[in-house]
Amino acid sequence: MEVVRTRAELHAALDPAPRPVGLVPTMGWLHEGHRSLMLRARAESGTTVVTVFVNPRQFEDPTDLAGYPRDEDRDLAMCREEGMDLVFAPPVDEVYPSGFDTRVQVGAIARPLEGAARPGHFDGVATVVAVLFGLVRAERAYFGQKDAQQLLVIRRMAIDLAIGTAVVACPTVREPDGLALSSRNVHLSPAERAAAPVLHRALLAGRAAWEAGERSGDSLRSTMRSVLATEPLADPEYASVADASTLTELERVDGPALLSLAVRFGGTRLIDNEPLP
Repeated sequence: MEVVRTRAELHAALDPAPRPVGLVPTMGWLHEGHRSLMLRARAESGTTVVTVFVNPRQFEDPTDLAGYPRDEDRDLAMCREEGMDLVFAPPVDEVYPSGFDTRVQVGAIARPLEGAARPGHFDGVATVVAVLFGLVRAERAYFGQKDAQQLLVIRRMAIDLAIGTAVVACPTVREPDGLALSSRNVHLSPAERAAAPVLHRALLAGRAAWEAGERSGDSLRSTMRSVLATEPLADPEYASVADASTLTELERVDGPALLSLAVRFGGTRLIDNEPLP
């Protein structure tokens, strides 16, 4: 496995690399969810590339950026275990060189839910992913379904800008108690960690109601909120029942939809979702 830090080193490593190239973009602090993306990329690619870059442009709160967990040695060890060919771990000025003055702003799909809760967040995500897509020129890039809106934003950006990298969605990986794996889970206290699986229970309750025939968006939102209310440490930000393609909130579910939640546990904000086919 080769570790490169600069654009020039990346290009030199990729020019002779076998195609197709599979890209796994990450912000580090890798966990089993990232491992699942690597496994999928390894199975489908001639060359696998993992990027490890904590992107300052997607954090609206400087303390959130400063507190983001980092352990490069641990991350590189996982990449080696999974047989990755190349890791691009650049400093900030290699991604955003002097004079960089471009922002990628995706439209309607980026405005609700996480876009409303974290203004500017998806501009930062779309900008860094556009840069990474341009640098790596992979045939496919792999992202987890846990960040469902991010997936839709990146897919929209790649289509609209005619970037030839297919965005591949991979299933959410969970702990045995249902909590979705996230780099932010490390910030949960023991009591908060015990409480956090309520997100998944609320989503499953919403899905069960839908499977039983409930089609009212308000009823499904109420079902999820009722489950969240049973956990005193859970502080919900939103409970959404939205169109799976546009993320428009639904009065009635008559087609593919996405149940999604954002909930705070103390100072840690967690998100999760459940697609309805």
